[in-house]
Amino acid sequence: MPKFSLHINGLQKEIDTEPDTPLLYVLRDYLELNGPKFGCGLSQCGACMVLIDGSAATSCMRPIASIGDSKITTLEGLASENGKLHAVQEAFNREQAAQCGYCLNGMVIASVGLLNSNPSPNDSEIKDALQLNLCRCSAHTRIIQAVKTASKNLSGK
Repeated sequence: MPKFSLHINGLQKEIDTEPDTPLLYVLRDYLELNGPKFGCGLSQCGACMVLIDGSAATSCMRPIASIGDSKITTLEGLASENGKLHAVQEAFNREQAAQCGYCLNGMVIASVGLLNSNPSPNDSEIKDALQLNLCRCSAHTRIIQAVKTASKNLSGK
């Protein structure tokens, strides 16, 4: 079986697996990182999102062989070394943007990816960035407010 060297949450990990193994399975089954969730298996719900080189991407259909030297960050890797939550995680807590929590990984990761590329998004840009994420609990207004709060906190406004 081929060996893959992955940069995940700031650590180098060696994984023995088939090249077509989805990144999501490697994260959950080999590395026991349970932030990314299995939702649809078709890259259509956002539950499996991770950051790849700082941009939000689904992981359920992405083969491990396609990762190369990219830096992967999961929900577990967002907090600082001292355990302080990322500004987006703090804002989601403060704004009570989580309901059942299943979509939360994707919503947080998509929000971090958005703020990495656009530190001051408007409502339309936030909605566009979150459109891949399905949430049946209808917390969308609070999620948008959480992204705006995180944006302000990250910019120091």
